[in-house]
Amino acid sequence: MSSAQDTHARNPIIFADVPDMSIVRVADAYYMSSTTMHMMPGVPIMKSNDLVNWRLVSYAYDTLANIDELNLTNGKSAYGRGSWASSIRYHQGVYYVSTFAQTTGRTYIYSTDDIEAGKWKVVSFSPAYHDHSLFFDDDGKTYMLYGSGTIKLVELNADASGKKPGASETVIISNASAPAGNNIGLPAEGSQLFKVNGKYYLFNIAWPREGMRTVIVHRADKITGPYEGRVVLQDKGVAQGGVIDSPDGSWYAYLFRDYGAVGRIPYLVPVSWSEGWPVLGDDGKVPDILALPPGQGYIPGIVAPDEFSRKKGDRMLPLAWQWNHHPDNKHWSLSARPGHLRLTTARIDTSFLLARNTLTQRTIGPQCIAETFIDVTHMKEGDFAGLALLQSKYGQVGVRKGPNGTKHIVMVTAESGRPVEIASVPFVKNTIYLKTQCDFTERKDIASFFYSIDGITWTPIGSTLRMAYTIPHFMGYRFALFNYASQYTGGFVDFDFFRINTPK
Repeated sequence: MSSAQDTHARNPIIFADVPDMSIVRVADAYYMSSTTMHMMPGVPIMKSNDLVNWRLVSYAYDTLANIDELNLTNGKSAYGRGSWASSIRYHQGVYYVSTFAQTTGRTYIYSTDDIEAGKWKVVSFSPAYHDHSLFFDDDGKTYMLYGSGTIKLVELNADASGKKPGASETVIISNASAPAGNNIGLPAEGSQLFKVNGKYYLFNIAWPREGMRTVIVHRADKITGPYEGRVVLQDKGVAQGGVIDSPDGSWYAYLFRDYGAVGRIPYLVPVSWSEGWPVLGDDGKVPDILALPPGQGYIPGIVAPDEFSRKKGDRMLPLAWQWNHHPDNKHWSLSARPGHLRLTTARIDTSFLLARNTLTQRTIGPQCIAETFIDVTHMKEGDFAGLALLQSKYGQVGVRKGPNGTKHIVMVTAESGRPVEIASVPFVKNTIYLKTQCDFTERKDIASFFYSIDGITWTPIGSTLRMAYTIPHFMGYRFALFNYASQYTGGFVDFDFFRINTPK
């Protein structure tokens, strides 16, 4: 007999770093945007037909702005910044995705009539409207609501092509945190505005000191207010997001939960309506089981293996891949050696975190494994290449080229906040298999590293990495393929495959 776990969806809906979600339904299809900060391409778009099983279908942009911080040049970076919370909307046949970037001080609005295969148009303007919600009203007017603690409203051009000339920024809620009490650590933010049965509903989160992330809803009869607010959910720290309805009339809140090193993971919470207010959860609690179809896993919809085999001239990477900051497109290739990803060094780098052309994918919970096979024949002295877990307190396993042609398999940990080479094993061959395994079960947050000569017998190397979610990066750990130089440029390595799986 099948259990409820086999026949119904379970929370979290996605056990991976997909924070600051915004969802829109068009007919029977749902589209979700999310934050990716310093990763490129940016603002991922995911699609689902059941709110449970999601797959990446697009990105709003390939690059954000040509500046040092986003290019990892001149010692600068955009870790934890880049573009933040997005808002996705559908209006008169056009999809809109807006976001903002403190790195550039601007607000961006991307639009397309084909969200899965079309080209995106972009307009941008200053300032960067924090955690804004794009909103198309029934009377033809277009707005952004935004802010932290104090929520403001500004009118845009009707087609969202920029701020309406002469439009002023108006305070509509002076203290949006108030329903959660007076002892607030994180003021109300994460605005998402909806209109249901003629009323306006504004979703925010606040974080009381000594408490947890809390969902607050304000409602009003006019977009300008006055607004009345109340706490609608305070459980497990699941908060920040909005509501979505299904074709059959059911309602759900989409929210996320801080869950240690894997990142901020999405949950769905059933919603009913009472006296004009959304009521979230089952008796105020986030359920483990949902009356939705079961999840089919995150491979290849969210993360994806890659054998790096392409048709001639195909330079595309699966959407699961994102570069750490803007890539240097002249120095990576899928055609230089067919069936391989080639990463060539083009400059001297002082650290892994400042190296360009590091290619990444999300880790997934509760456990996951990644493997790669690498040819290091053409490395130069001082080069270091391999497989990593990227965050501020990162871990690496790979090959380091030394003087006189010597090579070592090394494991590096930055768990202490600075990189330390924990293990070094002499190596005379030119190809090697590398593997890392993550365990996020009950926030265990540990990872182990391995190498193999034949891909069958694996040898552990170094120490267990105690992973930690750090605010400087503001992102869950990512698997990363890397190659960087410390002495000479022009060396290259070839990755034969990247395989990601969950333990059997």
